[in-house]
Amino acid sequence: MKRLLFFLSFIVFSFSACDEIEPVVTGATPGASGPTPPAEQKRQVIIEEFTGVGCVQCPSGSAIIKDLVSIHGSQLIAVSIHSSENFSVPTPQNQYDFRTPEGDGLNNYLGGPLGFPSAVVNRRLFDGRPSLQLGKNEWPGYVVEEKAIPPKVKLDIQPVFNPANRNVSIDVTIFVEETVSEPDVNLSVIFTEDGIIDYQLTPEGPNLNYKHEHVFRGMATPFSGQPLAESLTVGAQITKSFNYTIPADWKEEKVNIIAVVSIDGIRKDVLQAHKVHLIE
Repeated sequence: MKRLLFFLSFIVFSFSACDEIEPVVTGATPGASGPTPPAEQKRQVIIEEFTGVGCVQCPSGSAIIKDLVSIHGSQLIAVSIHSSENFSVPTPQNQYDFRTPEGDGLNNYLGGPLGFPSAVVNRRLFDGRPSLQLGKNEWPGYVVEEKAIPPKVKLDIQPVFNPANRNVSIDVTIFVEETVSEPDVNLSVIFTEDGIIDYQLTPEGPNLNYKHEHVFRGMATPFSGQPLAESLTVGAQITKSFNYTIPADWKEEKVNIIAVVSIDGIRKDVLQAHKVHLIE
């Protein structure tokens, strides 16, 4: 009998102890790699679209990106940047202002578009092109070209989100598959948000209920990324940690975290990108 009472008391104590722990939500893509290299990870291409709520032709670019994501799946990561130039200034009908200091920084860093919609694919200056910016009809071919290149590095992202204070701690691990000889390589951590309903000018007229996808919301690093001091030699594993407070007007269940490893110099080629959800 004493042993039974002890056992029942232990169960009651265990449940009581669990109730006292502050809930912490973790989020990652299904099948996240954990502490070992994500062996199955393939080349993941990032397309950074420059768009605006007042750009009548930009929805056509967003439609192309939607089709490309449906074709390439997780191997294509889309980011829609509303910089302070021209079409991104919110109208009186807008509930949100999608402009950010980091978006303005990327606009200058990657070279502002000459026309809209415009996008940069893996921050690469393709042969015969005058700038990184590409017209919408060029996106599909260059995405396929970049997707075929084996990644020199692979990435793992492990976020832990605390809903009480809206802080997220993020560990990004870089697994070097092939030695990177470029002297300057940066790591960027980007936040996007999906499914934001707000005003958008379209060819059919103003749309108050337009669904804005993969909207660039901010960064946990400078816009050009955090320089990596470590040598990227084959077999190396480098982990960097970040903290960020998710603003109250972001819907955390719609937020994505994107890590980007890229060259920093005249060339800005992306070596690999990877995306996870803040919350699953």
